[in-house]
Amino acid sequence: MNAPDRYERFVVPEGTKKVSYERDTKIVNAASFTIEREDHTIGNIVRMQLHRDPNVLFAGYKLPHPLQYKIIVRIHTTSQSSPTQAYTQAINDLDKELEYLKQAFEVYF
Repeated sequence: MNAPDRYERFVVPEGTKKVSYERDTKIVNAASFTIEREDHTIGNIVRMQLHRDPNVLFAGYKLPHPLQYKIIVRIHTTSQSSPTQAYTQAINDLDKELEYLKQAFEVYF
């Protein structure tokens, strides 16, 4: 069968960065972030968190191909922010929200 091994969906290959950044040369304050070994779950969560930021004009993601285990998150911001700042803030906010959910869950169980 031509399908890749299942562990390849989760293990980042040696020498490959988990997240890489590429600035868009055609649009000011736009960039793409490639996140290795992730799927729609992370892509949609990050996209929705980016939409909460008033400085983000556009946030979207795509999976290039079903057998490529990476997502590409595209961000376009106002002049008040940069795509890197927006991405970092979104990840930090998600980290805080998930920590809160974890603590709330542990209280009940």
